[in-house]
Amino acid sequence: MTTPKLALLDDYQSIAPRHFAHLTSRVSISHFPETLNPRNPAQQAALIERLRPFDIIVAQRERTPFSKETLSALPNLKLLLTTGARNLALDTAYCAERGIPVAGTLSRPVGVHSAVQHTWALILAVARHVARDDAAIKRGEWQGSLGQTLAGKTLGLLGVGKLGAQVGRIAIQGFGMSVIAWSTNLTQEKADEQAVAMGLPAGSFVAVKEKLGFFGQADVVSLHNVLSERSRGIVGREELRAMKRTGLLVNTSRGPLVDEAALLETLETGGIAGVALDVFETEPLAGESPWRTTKWGTEGRSEVLLTPHMGYGDEQIHGWYAEVAENLERWLDGKELTVRLN
Repeated sequence: MTTPKLALLDDYQSIAPRHFAHLTSRVSISHFPETLNPRNPAQQAALIERLRPFDIIVAQRERTPFSKETLSALPNLKLLLTTGARNLALDTAYCAERGIPVAGTLSRPVGVHSAVQHTWALILAVARHVARDDAAIKRGEWQGSLGQTLAGKTLGLLGVGKLGAQVGRIAIQGFGMSVIAWSTNLTQEKADEQAVAMGLPAGSFVAVKEKLGFFGQADVVSLHNVLSERSRGIVGREELRAMKRTGLLVNTSRGPLVDEAALLETLETGGIAGVALDVFETEPLAGESPWRTTKWGTEGRSEVLLTPHMGYGDEQIHGWYAEVAENLERWLDGKELTVRLN
C-alpha cells in the first residue's frame, strides 16, 4: 500500500512537525510554511500544483481558503484537517459530496480568550503610544506626545458575539467605559443576552440601530465580525469618515472586513487618530506593502500599530496540532474522527 502523503500548511513558526513526528513511519510529511493566496490567479495555480500529490492536508485555521474550485483540482485528497472548532474558509459541503471527511479540534482556551487579550493589548498600546515611545527611547529621545485615557470613553463593538462580549466586559469592569454595539441584525434584546452572559446587567451593551451613528459615537471601534461575502468591506469610506478624528480602530478579527484602500487613504490624511491591526487583506504582508513602508505617525499621518496575526498566536496552537495529529492517527487506524465538520 502506498504511504499517504501529508501537507502541513501555513505553520509560520514551524510548530506543527514535532506533533506529527511519531507518525513519520506511516505518512510522508511535507511542511509548507509559506502561504499562497488563492485569490491571486498565479498563486492559486501554484497552490494547486503544490498540493495535487497529497492525500491529506492540514490547514492552520483560515490562512489558506479551500473553495470548491481549489478542492476540485486536488484529485488525490482523502482527508482535510484543520485547527480550531470551525473553519469557514473550507467548502465542507463540497468535501462531503466528494466523500472527503473534514475535522477540526475541540480544545478551547480557559478564561479570557487569547484574541480578547490581544485586542486589549492593541487598544492600550495604540491609545498610550507604546510602540512609538519605545522606539523613541531607544533612539535616545524622551516624551513626544500624550496618551489617550480610556476611562469614561465609549467602546464600539462591531459584532457582539462571545469574543466581542468579553472585550466589552473588560471595557466596563476594567476601564469604566460605556459600550455600544452594532451588527447587521443586532437587537437590544440580543445585546442584553450577551451582557447577562458576561455577568453584566441588561443594558450594559447598548445596541445602536444606525451603522454610521455607531461609528460616530465610538471613541474606539473594535471589530469582532465573522468574515463572509456579506461582511467583506463592512467598514468602508463612509464608516471611516463618520468616526471621530480622535477615534481609534482595532481589528483582531479578519482583514477583509475593512476596505483596505479606504483605510489607507484615511490614515494618510490623519482622518482618525490611529489604528491597530492584527489582520490584513493579504497575509503575510508583502515586503513592499504600504503598511510596512509608510512613515506612519509623521507628517499628519495617523498612528499605525501592527502585529502579525497573533490573536490566536499563543500556547493553544500546540494543543490544536496535538489534537489534529491524534485525529490523523485515528483515521490511519480506521477509527471515527472527532470534531467532524461535514
